Amino acid sequence: MDGSLAEGGQGLRVAGYLSGFGNEHASEALLGALPAGRNSPRKPAFGLYAEQVTGTAFTAPRAENRRTWLYRIRPSVCHGGEFVKRGHAGLTTAPFPEARPDPNRYGWAPWPIPEAPQDFVDGLVTIAVSGSAPENIGIGIHAYAASCSMADRAFASSDGEFLIVPQEGALCLVTELGILDVAPGEIALVPRGIKFAVALPDGHARGFVCENYGPHFRLPELGPIGANGLANPRDFLAPVAAFEDRDVPVECFIKFGGALWATTIDHSPFDVVAWHGTFVPLKYDLARFMAVNAVVFDHPDPSIFTVLHAPSGLPGVANVDFVIFPPRWNVAEDTFRPPYFHRNVMAEFAASILGRPGSPGRYAPGSCNIRSGMAAHGQDTQHFERASEVPDGPAREEGLGIMFEGRLPFSPTPQALAAPNRQRAFDRHWDGMPKRFHPPSPR
Repeated sequence: MDGSLAEGGQGLRVAGYLSGFGNEHASEALLGALPAGRNSPRKPAFGLYAEQVTGTAFTAPRAENRRTWLYRIRPSVCHGGEFVKRGHAGLTTAPFPEARPDPNRYGWAPWPIPEAPQDFVDGLVTIAVSGSAPENIGIGIHAYAASCSMADRAFASSDGEFLIVPQEGALCLVTELGILDVAPGEIALVPRGIKFAVALPDGHARGFVCENYGPHFRLPELGPIGANGLANPRDFLAPVAAFEDRDVPVECFIKFGGALWATTIDHSPFDVVAWHGTFVPLKYDLARFMAVNAVVFDHPDPSIFTVLHAPSGLPGVANVDFVIFPPRWNVAEDTFRPPYFHRNVMAEFAASILGRPGSPGRYAPGSCNIRSGMAAHGQDTQHFERASEVPDGPAREEGLGIMFEGRLPFSPTPQALAAPNRQRAFDRHWDGMPKRFHPPSPR
């Protein structure tokens, strides 16, 4: 993105962030660009255009309503000609013709970083999907592997919000509302329909995306935990306004109705000089998650590690939860401390972000796996044997794992099933699980 915001080119790049999840934020890159006491004056300051983007129905309850007013150099209606459908071999959206929920467990080694130039959009590959994007239920799970920045290109998903989890290589996300610098160990949340571009400060990047087709992510309720704990609202950071005034051709991609559409506009879409509202991109440092855990015995359900929750309309049931397993102390007595063997009505996608020390294979950083509802999972033979012999005493859990947990079964995509990095012997991790049954001798 030569001369763009991400590389300190034209326009105004402002350092810093605004704090708070769901807050009514306001930011202006030029003093006086935000109108006072109103949203749509007859003549906005500096010849700007007022434009509202709404992420919920106009009549959504106040606590759930999401909208932002933008004050920009050109309105979004100026997007040149019609959008034209573009092919993308790796990108899939639910439902797709071959979609079949699958009870099998599947695993993948890390996606390779491409040697040839490949940016974030071209590097997306869908692993699995559930539900239906047009009906606003379910999710899409994507991996990305990129070796170059997006050059005069922009992307937005109208099918769902993008929860981006870097695993290797930092991302500089240039959004319509400003810039987010996101490193591995952090996450970014880009709302549905908000345009963004991805620059690669490290020259390459790899990670995962949860595309949430349903109601927007919010923080989970705390219940008996009380007022503090898990992810705290003030630790979520929104960008400050930053704009560029560049009259150059920019290719704009919109993911809409399960297809990728494109048009070329004659100016940068990142021309928002000021904005205010609640429908904003966010970043969050996962190291700030305040984990709660057992201190006596047994193993709580993994729901205690929920960072973000998207409801389904059924009480207590998520369309998707974003869960992490961060570095933490484990002190339970006479307890098998790793996650217990389990079959779950929810479908799960798990990935290793930082990995476990000395744990290659299915726990290698960048590896991932899926298991649909009621697919049995748990510790493999090696880790089961090791954990069964650990004596009581404080133990430090290292590494960082993530999980996207949805209520609908996953349909793995043909491209993911055929990927060279698929671990075709994934089920062999449980080979040799010992028979430990010792019944009493008959008298």
